[in-house]
Amino acid sequence: MRSFRRLTSLVTGLALAGASLAACGDDSGGTSSKGLENGGKITVASLPLVDGAALYIAQQQKYFEQEGLKVKIQPVQQSTQALPALKNGSVDVIAGANYVSFLAANDQGALKLSILAEAATLTSNMMNVLVLPKSKIKEPKDLEGKSVAVNIPNNIQSLTLNGILKAKNVDTSKVNYRQFAFPTMAAALEKGQVDAIHVVEPFLSDAQKKLGARVVVDGGSQPVTDMPVSGYVSTQDFASKNPKLAAAFQRAIFKAQQAASDRKKVEAVIPDYAHIKPDVASVITLPGFPSSLNATRLGRIADLMSGAGLLKQKPDMKSLLFTPPAA
Repeated sequence: MRSFRRLTSLVTGLALAGASLAACGDDSGGTSSKGLENGGKITVASLPLVDGAALYIAQQQKYFEQEGLKVKIQPVQQSTQALPALKNGSVDVIAGANYVSFLAANDQGALKLSILAEAATLTSNMMNVLVLPKSKIKEPKDLEGKSVAVNIPNNIQSLTLNGILKAKNVDTSKVNYRQFAFPTMAAALEKGQVDAIHVVEPFLSDAQKKLGARVVVDGGSQPVTDMPVSGYVSTQDFASKNPKLAAAFQRAIFKAQQAASDRKKVEAVIPDYAHIKPDVASVITLPGFPSSLNATRLGRIADLMSGAGLLKQKPDMKSLLFTPPAA
C-alpha cells in the first residue's frame, strides 16, 4: 500500500538499534522473583505525548516494579520511528503508538501486530487545528487550499480530521497536509511555514499560551469523538515468546490507565517527559484512558481506515489483542 510505503520511508535512516536500544533495566542479570522471561526486562519506545502518560505513571508509582518488571523507556518523536526496532526486537513495546501506522503494517504483512493495551481515545479539544490570532482562516471551510501541519501524513491525524471536515462539507482533497514533528509545530506556524497546525496535547495548550493561537477545528468532535487513537503495541512474536512478561506489562499499564483518571497523577509526570512547564500541564485537555482492551471500540478505527482505503482487508480485531496465558 502506497501510504504504508510512505510511512516506512520516513524511518529508514533512524538509528534505533544496537547500543542505543540495548536490553532495558540494570546490568545485574538477575532473574525476577515472578519467573518472568528475560529477567523481567523490557524496552518501551515512547512519544512525548499525553497519550503515554500511563507509562510514566506506572514507572513513578512503581507498578512495573510490583510486577517484577525492569522497564527502560526510549523516547522517540514518532511511533513509526520505532517500527524497524520493534520488528528486529531492539524495542519490545511502543507506547502511544498511533493505530493507523501499525494496522497498516499488519495489513501489509510487514508486522504481525499484538496490541497489549489501549492508550488514548479522542476527547473534545484534545487535538485541535490551530491558527495564528490574525489568520484569515476563520472556519473549517477556509482550510481549503491551505497547508496544515500533521505529525505523519496519511495517518491518524489527517484520517480523523478528514472525517470531521467532510461532515462540515469541506473538500479535503484541497487541504495540503505537511509533516512536522509535534514539538516543532508551533514554531512552524509562527514562522509561516504552514497556515495551520493539527496539534495534540500537551503541545496544543503550549502553542495557545505562547502564540495566542486560536482553534479553528475541534479535532475531537463528531464523528470521531471517543475514537481510539493510540495504544501499547508489540509483535505477536514477542508476545508468544514472552507471555508472562507481556501479561505483567499489561497488568501494570491497566493499573496506570486507571490511575490516569486522577489528572493530578498525569500532571505529575508530563512536565518531565514532554518538556513542558507545570502551569501548561495543569490546563491541558486530557484524552480518555481506557483501562481494558475492547475489540468493538478498536473496530471504529479499522472502519475509518477501511472507508478511507487505507486497508486492503478489515482485520479481525480480536485476533490482534493480547490475551494473557491462563494461570
